[in-house]
Amino acid sequence: MTSASTAQSASADRSGPAAPPTDAGGIPAVVRRRLATVEARLDVNSWVATAVVVAIAAVLRLLGLSSPKGKIFDEIYYARDGYGLIDKGVEWNYKDNGPSYVVHPPLGKWLIGLGEWAFGYQDQEHGISVPGHLVTTAPEFGWRFSAAVAGIVSVLLLVRIARRLFRSTILGCAAGLLLALDGFHLVLSRTALLDIFLLLFVLAAFGALVLDRDARRRRWTRALEGGLDPSLRGRAGRPAGGWRTWPWWRLAAGVLLGCAVGVKWSALWFVPAFAVLVFLWEVGVRRSAGVRRPWLDALLDELPWMVLAGLLIVGTYLLTWSGWLLGDVGYYRTASPSYPMLSDTPVLGALNNLYQYHKAAFEFHTGLESAHKYQSWPWQWLLLGRPVAFYWSGEGACGAPSCAAEILLLGTPLLWWSFLPALVALVWLGVARRDWRAGAILVAVAAGLLPWFWFALDGRTMFSFYAAPALPFLVLAVVYVLGAIVTPTGPADAAPADADPEQGYDRRLVGGLVVGGYVLLVALCFAYFHPIFVGTLLPYEDWSARMWLDGRWI
Repeated sequence: MTSASTAQSASADRSGPAAPPTDAGGIPAVVRRRLATVEARLDVNSWVATAVVVAIAAVLRLLGLSSPKGKIFDEIYYARDGYGLIDKGVEWNYKDNGPSYVVHPPLGKWLIGLGEWAFGYQDQEHGISVPGHLVTTAPEFGWRFSAAVAGIVSVLLLVRIARRLFRSTILGCAAGLLLALDGFHLVLSRTALLDIFLLLFVLAAFGALVLDRDARRRRWTRALEGGLDPSLRGRAGRPAGGWRTWPWWRLAAGVLLGCAVGVKWSALWFVPAFAVLVFLWEVGVRRSAGVRRPWLDALLDELPWMVLAGLLIVGTYLLTWSGWLLGDVGYYRTASPSYPMLSDTPVLGALNNLYQYHKAAFEFHTGLESAHKYQSWPWQWLLLGRPVAFYWSGEGACGAPSCAAEILLLGTPLLWWSFLPALVALVWLGVARRDWRAGAILVAVAAGLLPWFWFALDGRTMFSFYAAPALPFLVLAVVYVLGAIVTPTGPADAAPADADPEQGYDRRLVGGLVVGGYVLLVALCFAYFHPIFVGTLLPYEDWSARMWLDGRWI
């Protein structure tokens, strides 16, 4: 050994192990990788691809929206309630000329009513015919328009959310296209029911929280670049505050969750689920940054913001009842000899009456056990065990002795029968990779489905469309597995530095073909079932051929 090498060895012995490599910002490379987020820059190509997917969704949802004529399934309630809100400020019973007793919050019906205000409304039974304030069209278009818009916007959101999660425009567009080509989503997007609005607001809240996660990680990265020592206690070890650094996306998620609850109470299950996600993400960013007590610090730092987001949920929900609160004609709104628990006291009396209304509605929901032809159990939903028929007609000319036209709330079979295998794979891959994205998707799916298993124990009447808010996350589970086929190494920020680029290219090529082939098969399956998603008149034999599970689908 030379004297020079001996000196270098001695120097290494004195200095201890080599410091971890750092980048230009002075942050260890492993820390920067763990804090990495999608760059906030405009990618024109991704937006062009997004526009193509959204255009496909829009054509499928808007074309022939006025057919079939008249109110189908529960449109008989929600279309009328929507017009009542626009006309009276509350749901109205035009037969008895008094307020209606309803058991769902008003926001979804307000949105239906906006479409009727814009394009017109007609109710021949009660002699109502109102032209649109913007354009007068077939009345069915008016009460279905808002649902179609909600469906289109949800496809847009899923493309952008999936792109941010998976850091791939191809996978993002695949997620949006799968949702656009799902019959379950299509039928809900073309019918004046509440569930498509519930799906939209829950998905939007999740997207806002993903943006919040990225924003908070960028905040910590900038602080570390600025010389922050995260091992210090108190404010000295935390990024600088100020209104610019407030968790604005998290607060926006609170508003969106308030809107979701303002459509249906079942959105409440997503509130604790998303709160757990946010807290775990905050613990994760502190652990990655090197905070000594990440759990305690996350609790102390984020609890006030979580409380504020909760207040926004409550405040937003109350705003959805503004028509009822600001008027005096709503059901249970004012005191009556028949209802001694009601009050006419200003403000507090109104809130008491609203509480009594909610109490009565809650008792209705928990006591709903009457049998229904199309009711189903949660364990049947992903298997398409009992879809709901929204419309049926055997009238018309189809070139055959017997004809059939149906709108069946049926998920595209190939896609829906992929959900359970995808969830199993998601659990396995999430644990193996320790991937936060898998956990986030699973938590959202659980919030959308698991509570109904509990209610099933009480024998409560339920239907397959209760699974609607879980649908986008089930699609994300499928796309996650497809992404694992394309990039088997794990998350984008965890790829090994010594990976073989040529081998990776070959794997991505094969994976891309698998993804494209799967989406193509789903599209073909959707095209085959499309007639029974939109009520196209078919020869009876052709309709019967699409009843793959026989009596379960009839």
